[in-house]
Amino acid sequence: MASAHTCEPARRGDVDIGSIARLIGDPRRAEILLALADGRARPASELAAAAGLSRSATTSHLNQLADGGLIRVEQEGRFRFHSLAGPDVANMVEALAALAPTRSITSLSASTAAAALREARTCYDHLAGRLGVALTDALRDNGAVVFEDPLAGSAAGGSSGAVRLGPNAEHVFSALEVDLIGITLTPTRRPQIRLCLDWSERRFHLAGALGAAIADACLQHQWLVRRTGRALYLTDTGRRHLPTVLPRLRIL
Repeated sequence: MASAHTCEPARRGDVDIGSIARLIGDPRRAEILLALADGRARPASELAAAAGLSRSATTSHLNQLADGGLIRVEQEGRFRFHSLAGPDVANMVEALAALAPTRSITSLSASTAAAALREARTCYDHLAGRLGVALTDALRDNGAVVFEDPLAGSAAGGSSGAVRLGPNAEHVFSALEVDLIGITLTPTRRPQIRLCLDWSERRFHLAGALGAAIADACLQHQWLVRRTGRALYLTDTGRRHLPTVLPRLRIL
């Protein structure tokens, strides 16, 4: 006969935010998380270069992040690839970035890299930066999505309001070659559509499964191409095509 103790649910206290704070509070682990914020899996050698660490020191930090549930590790042959554990971790990194102060620019290369990130980048698996915000505004202006941006024209913090598909969603997303029906019918724990606070623009861009599908379409058709790391580049093809799909797009 089972004892009374085995029948009782496990007793748990309040959440331990401090354990996560200690993990991301180390500047080198924070650099690793930022390097993984574009949603791609990377080997330890690339992350070591991004964080300015030795291979052995990087391995130690990666093990701590994996033990803390912030990253996942996949083995492919002799190689190990590291990525963020999921969208929730990416959301946390982006939310912290929106609150964090910016770094001082000390070199031309740093200035160039910072400008590229602010122009267009990936935020995990969706589009961010000036282009990400501009595309989101254009989707709203063309009736593909409906939401109110409480941060428009403001640098203050705040939370996003509700976002939903608009009356022209099917037409606009079809022109962007995004499978809207597939996204809405596929069951997933991830939100189909949500707003994400952009740390550089202090406004919202589109995230969720729909935001990821837009980014995939832009990269697949080479309307956007990757620079180094998270930065993206708007191609001439993208400059010609996107305004035809979104006439109210204020291109960079």
